[in-house]
Amino acid sequence: MADEEINEDYPVEIHEYLSAFENSIGAVDEMLKTMMSVSRNELLQKLDPLEQAKVDLVSAYTLNSMFWVYLATQGVNPKEHPVKQELERIRVYMNRVKEITDKKKAGKLDRGAASRFVKNALWEPKPKNASKVANKGKNKN
Repeated sequence: MADEEINEDYPVEIHEYLSAFENSIGAVDEMLKTMMSVSRNELLQKLDPLEQAKVDLVSAYTLNSMFWVYLATQGVNPKEHPVKQELERIRVYMNRVKEITDKKKAGKLDRGAASRFVKNALWEPKPKNASKVANKGKNKN
């Protein structure tokens, strides 16, 4: 949308929103061109299964979000359309992938080392007999 096409009767804010929207659409278009320049199979072969899931989820979420915007531009309330449930379903899966990623990043517990650490850190009173036996041995020398 060129600046000449914008109606001067609209408030300045509308012009700013339209300009920002146009820039966003251009950025999305560039990302889509980049993504579409490589075949899906070629892209997925280079990724591990978790990364493949992320790519698929982001793609599905993006397409459904774009459909949401399309519905809004057509006067349809997207909140009352099945696309809303689809976006929620995708969001649930995205959270599951995030949980898996976070678990992978979490440190592993070495149970043996933790057990030794706790055992050595705890104070244990000496048996009463042990202190008497130790003292008798010292007095004999």
